[in-house]
Amino acid sequence: MSVITYLNFDGNTEQAIAFYSEALNASEVKKVKFKDFPQDPNYPLPENELHMIMESSLEFAGGKIMMSDILPSMKQVTGELVKGNNMLISIVIDDKQTLEKYFSNLSADGYVIMPLSEMPWSSCFGMLVDKFGVVWKFNRDADKFLDRVIASKQ
Repeated sequence: MSVITYLNFDGNTEQAIAFYSEALNASEVKKVKFKDFPQDPNYPLPENELHMIMESSLEFAGGKIMMSDILPSMKQVTGELVKGNNMLISIVIDDKQTLEKYFSNLSADGYVIMPLSEMPWSSCFGMLVDKFGVVWKFNRDADKFLDRVIASKQ
């Protein structure tokens, strides 16, 4: 299991990746843009959003941070990004039952942004805000997704 700090940005994740990679002397950087992933023809993304970062990871000093852009078209769901609240906690764990238990426990007296479900990028993904206002992201196989999409581009 991994518990990872996850940073959201307002369209400038590419610049954040470059800055943090250099500042933290990153040993490995992975990134996937929305255009790298098959789009739903019923809900195509606008051209400007296709070039934003869907998912990225940066490894350094034995740790990892992950980052992505919040799409303007998703802000009705996610809310506006405000500097200072653009950090969330991401739990990446293969054990689906444990993931479901953590999700259920943390959603008590909070609210679910996205219920746990299968997504094109994860076999089990969900997001919630706990009763203290902390945003949590759950992903059964985040690393596998990044590796798969990057490998398909080579």
